[in-house]
Amino acid sequence: MDATSPRDDPFAALRPRLFGIAYRMLGTRADAEDVLQDAWLRWHHADTGALASAEAWLVTVVTRLSIDRLRAARAERDAYVGWWLPEPLVAVDERTPEAVAELASDLSMAFLWVLERLAPEERAAFLLRQVFDRDYDEIAAMLGRSEAACRQMVHRARERVRRAGPRFEVPHDTHRALLERFVQAARHGDRQALKALLADDVEAVGDGGGKVLSVLTALRGPDRVANLYWAIWRRLGADVAYRVVLVNGEPGLLRSIGGRLESAQAVVTDGERIRAIYTVRNPDKLARIDAALTPQR
Repeated sequence: MDATSPRDDPFAALRPRLFGIAYRMLGTRADAEDVLQDAWLRWHHADTGALASAEAWLVTVVTRLSIDRLRAARAERDAYVGWWLPEPLVAVDERTPEAVAELASDLSMAFLWVLERLAPEERAAFLLRQVFDRDYDEIAAMLGRSEAACRQMVHRARERVRRAGPRFEVPHDTHRALLERFVQAARHGDRQALKALLADDVEAVGDGGGKVLSVLTALRGPDRVANLYWAIWRRLGADVAYRVVLVNGEPGLLRSIGGRLESAQAVVTDGERIRAIYTVRNPDKLARIDAALTPQR
């Protein structure tokens, strides 16, 4: 048997989980993959035969590397132009194994948006406990903190996530059907139909990274959000195209203008109306998606 197969290589077998930890910590695929590359190098220089648990060792290394990288990234994000949103993970075809494995639960843009408010160690403790179901003694060993400190960090993080707003469990079919109606209204510039699909407290956040135009303050209320989509239709008409895809594991939108990808949009809904829209326009964060779509064009 090939010695590098996932069955024989713990790193390869655990890679999806390790990527999930790093991406949830850092919010970008590039940073997550850099962390995994660093962890792989450490793994291949370690005395793996002496390890009691390869998984515990690898999760610890990836978590600590992610904390260090997130601390370094905070200064860059503080200087970021406008809102900073995570790099979207997009699956065009929901049926592929990659979509199921990579875009699992708790990857939503709204969830990661809330996690950005947590300190690096607090974020790590919360994710390890709430998402990856680690025991507190394991978390304490991974972070080099006491169990009591880890419990307190998770408690504080849980409260901050809860206060940030309710999370909605909506079937994909229901979510997708609502988005299709929204797309129809946007394609025809039907401002009243757009408003009818938006919650009274809807919020729209955009990320252009200072490289393209984007809203620098969050738009709130159905009038302002509907007007934004109506204005795009009025200015560009048939040049605007929407496509429903999976964005971070939930139905969302890709918008193209003149055949070129312009944005990826994560859409939060309660099943009846749209509660939030997170629009990533920064071309650096769209490059991988655009490259994946190029063969289809």
